[in-house]
This record gives sequence, C-alpha cells and structure tokens, in this order.
Amino acid sequence: QAVPAGSHVRLNLQTGAREAKLLDTENGDTREEKRRKRLGKVDVDASSFTSQELKKALAKMKENEKAERKVRGAHEEEVRKKFRPIEQLKEEFEKLNVKMETDYEIMVQLISTFNSSVSTLDEKVAALYDLEYYVHQV
Repeated sequence: QAVPAGSHVRLNLQTGAREAKLLDTENGDTREEKRRKRLGKVDVDASSFTSQELKKALAKMKENEKAERKVRGAHEEEVRKKFRPIEQLKEEFEKLNVKMETDYEIMVQLISTFNSSVSTLDEKVAALYDLEYYVHQV
C-alpha cells in the first residue's frame, strides 16, 4: 500500500509486519507548513515570480559571484607569492647541474624501460615496482 512521502517505515522483525508512521507534527505543523512559515509570504511556484523579482535575484547573484571572485583572486595571489612556477625551478636546478623530473616524466621512462626488448627481466620487474609506486600516488 502506498504511504505518504516522508513517512517512517520499518519492518517489525518479531511479527514480520511492515509498519508505517506518519510524519511527526509539532503544534500541528508538518514539514511543509514549517517550510511555508520559514519562507514567509513568498510563493515558491515558479509561474508566480515577476520579471522584476527575477532580475533583482539575478543581480544579487552576480554581485555575490563578483565578491567571491575577488576573494579567490586575492587567495591565488597569496599562493603565487609563496610558490614558484615549475619552469623557474627547473631552470634553477639546471644551473646547479641537477635534473628535476616530474612524476609523469619518470612514469614514461619506466614504461619505456618495461616495453624495451633490451631490458632484462630484473630491470622490467624493478620498473613495474617503481611504476606501481607512482601510479599509487596518482
């Protein structure tokens, strides 16, 4: 049998019967009535909004979005000040005769080692173990 949406339904394991409990009401108010009270006199039917109300709501959303962008932009600037781009780091490491490789570059080398016909079985096994480590990080 159909039960109203939001009803509490359970299976009584002692009797095997299915039981349904109607919504709890406080002071006779259902959830829908509480929602209506919270929203006030606003009619949430989409066909009842005027074009002016929709324009005001859209303008308010755009203002909020602009404010959020400013906050994000300030945060991004702080991050940029703290960290250097990878290209700059690579250049500095090259000056020190240290080669810096990304995980992707290392994984490509390991795959080529594994696929190489010149590699020994031990080299291929080692490449697979190392590749497993890098893939696990991803």
